[in-house]
Amino acid sequence: MPAPLQQITTSPELPKSADAVIIGGGIVGVFAAYYLARRGLKVALVEKGLVGAEQSSRNWGWCRQQNRDARELPISTQSLTLWERFAAESGEDTGFRRCGLFYLSDNEAEIAGWARWRDFAITAGVTTHMLSADEASNRGRATGKRWKGGVFSPTDGTADPSMAAPAVARALMKLGGTVHQNCAARGLETEGGRVSAVVTEKGTIRTKTAIMSGGAWASSFCRQLGIRFPQAAVRSSILSVTAGAEGLPDALHTKAVSVTRRSNGGYTLAISGLGRIDPTAQQMRFAREFVPMFLKRWRSLRPGGLEGIRGGHETLKHWRLDAPTPMERVRILDPKPNAAAIRETHKRALELLPALRKTQISAAWAGFIDSTSDGVPAIGETSELPGFILAAGFSGHGFGIGPGAGHLIADIVTGSTPIVDPAPYHPSRFLDSSWGKVADF
Repeated sequence: MPAPLQQITTSPELPKSADAVIIGGGIVGVFAAYYLARRGLKVALVEKGLVGAEQSSRNWGWCRQQNRDARELPISTQSLTLWERFAAESGEDTGFRRCGLFYLSDNEAEIAGWARWRDFAITAGVTTHMLSADEASNRGRATGKRWKGGVFSPTDGTADPSMAAPAVARALMKLGGTVHQNCAARGLETEGGRVSAVVTEKGTIRTKTAIMSGGAWASSFCRQLGIRFPQAAVRSSILSVTAGAEGLPDALHTKAVSVTRRSNGGYTLAISGLGRIDPTAQQMRFAREFVPMFLKRWRSLRPGGLEGIRGGHETLKHWRLDAPTPMERVRILDPKPNAAAIRETHKRALELLPALRKTQISAAWAGFIDSTSDGVPAIGETSELPGFILAAGFSGHGFGIGPGAGHLIADIVTGSTPIVDPAPYHPSRFLDSSWGKVADF
């Protein structure tokens, strides 16, 4: 895999039963399992490939409140506290730091939008600082140019995508939970109209609670259960460079390119919104639901190729529980990065930050960002199947809010007071209509 990832040794034997089974070892799945185990539940996490190997290791690593949609801001704020608390609780390192996030712009409309968000954020108790032209240019002096303005969010930060999910999985196992890699969940068994077991390629685990946190695979898994979950994936290409650049911000966003310092001293480089839509049968099925999203964000999207079909994660086919599934044929979604996008990203980064000319490209990769039709994740028990909890469709925001999402899932399972209001995330909204209610950011 081109995206850097720490690999871990996981549990050898599948348990015969568990209080909860988590399907999918990305950042949301491991945090959900971790918080359930902390409450004394017997937890098993099954992952068809490797923990953290898909989008959880292929993102920027930003953990932000800045520019969050109003529905996501509360869980973003809680997640920042949980990122910090996790290190103290577990002794594991996710690379999280409250380094602050820095935005620069020469577009007055964009700056005005940030100012409006700042005014909203104040009502939610979130601090963000609008920067004048002088302040922005001084803080952004590594660019060597003058800017019209910017914004700095001092309490936001970053974590390391190559370290985070594996670190949480290790913490889960310290608590007695089990983690099973290269073990695909093929489907569920039911009794009396509710979940009774999770069927994996390596055996069946009896349980009353199954949590689907399978990222881009979630909709096709739900289809096997007769549950309609509108989901579509966008392929995003990014790259990393070696250490050697000095005097750069830890996390900087501009319209041209964004850069993030990694734990090894190198940087991740990306162009925000430069995604490719790879046509699939599932996208055609849910096309109507995604019209508002497309109309709002079409300038940030480009037509793709066959990577979505090759991946198999958006198939409309039904599979058997006693035979290999598409998830076993493609253990890890590792789509080809768009070569033109990689070249353009690197070119823009060198132009914006001359210090990066002292570095070399160390890796380039792509990942599938799974999105809902309104750009807000689906978190909650499905009305169609009691005991089946959906936690997917994080729309490119899942890494930063992973701890809060995991905590909320644990609250739902145990009947505890939820860490945030769960109503905006409940999957039942797709049974009515999320038409036109697209996230602002």
